[in-house]
Amino acid sequence: MVMISAGGAQAAPQARGEWARHWSCPGLPGLDLLRARYVRHSFPRHAHDGYVICVVTSGIEAVGLRDGVVRAGRGGIVMINPEVPHSARAGAPEGWTYATLYPSAELVAAVAGETTGLRGTAGFVRTVADEPGIGRLIAGIHRAAEAGNALAADSLLRIALARLLRGHGGPLPSRTPRTAGTRTAARARAVLEERMADPPTLEELARELEASPFALLRAFRAAYGMPPHTWLTDARVRRARRLLEADTPPAETAVAVGFTDQPHLNRHFTRIVGVPRGAYRRERAAADGAAGGVAGPRRREAVAPAPRRPGAPAPRPTGRPAARTYKTVQGASS
Repeated sequence: MVMISAGGAQAAPQARGEWARHWSCPGLPGLDLLRARYVRHSFPRHAHDGYVICVVTSGIEAVGLRDGVVRAGRGGIVMINPEVPHSARAGAPEGWTYATLYPSAELVAAVAGETTGLRGTAGFVRTVADEPGIGRLIAGIHRAAEAGNALAADSLLRIALARLLRGHGGPLPSRTPRTAGTRTAARARAVLEERMADPPTLEELARELEASPFALLRAFRAAYGMPPHTWLTDARVRRARRLLEADTPPAETAVAVGFTDQPHLNRHFTRIVGVPRGAYRRERAAADGAAGGVAGPRRREAVAPAPRRPGAPAPRPTGRPAARTYKTVQGASS
């Protein structure tokens, strides 16, 4: 089955039975959405600028964290705070289907400030919870966003965030470096961010920071939950997303963030974001068009045109490309 997203863009299944759509809704700044079914696809260790909140609608998702793996089955809510390193994969042979929200830190802070008494930066104190009502709200947010109903999606989003923060929220710990090791890790991160397109080797970086390579590895992993090379790949994909959203050509984007070429960018982009780079760009273009007053069509499945009967005359050229025929695909989450 070939899935077609809101802008007519292929949602690019990655294996038999897999599909994914990653998009943003006009009228909902500070929110990205992902709806997907994965079986063989696995997300490598990475982190996000904002929050991750999802409801598993079928199968089992296994989320890898610093202190082990947690699993969420049908109806389970997964909550991940900003900059928390994690991985994700199928926790059962049939994979998992889920609806995910990626609210920005600013959006969550605004909701927390208005609806809770939490001090400091608000976050979640647990990763998995059983909240069927909130799961239905998340599914409702996706349905409203796909229908272009920003008022309903925004209302349901704020209700869901407020309930999650009141039931599972707490202040996030300070990330201020307090030891020599964390200060060294922070300096190493700054160097990698500044020289992303042409980073130093581990030995060169350690020498520049007056540390040993193994000491730097240990300090960086302790501070950011992953070694420098893994963190750098994740940071490159994050920056690539921003460049692509700003309409930077893919070839130029790949070079700017330090990937060797477009296939190299696309491979890591798909692994970390969950959809290919081309599908991601097309969804953003569709959202921009809708925001400018051009409504995009519903998510659809491509259907080949009917074959011409033997002996029937060929269609007369019209001077423009033939229209594509579609049939609507029902939503995957309930």
